[in-house]
Amino acid sequence: MSQRSPEQRSGSTFAWNEDWLAAIVGLTLIALVLVGAIPDWLVP
Repeated sequence: MSQRSPEQRSGSTFAWNEDWLAAIVGLTLIALVLVGAIPDWLVP
C-alpha cells in the first residue's frame, strides 16, 4: 500500500527537528555572549 499513517510522515518530523535546532543554537549564542566567550557585536 502506498498510504502512510500520520506518524510516518517525514516532512512534519523534519520541520520539528529544524525548529528545535534553531532554538538550541540561539540559546547557545546568548549563553556565550553572557559568559563573555564571544563579543556581543559579533552576534546580530
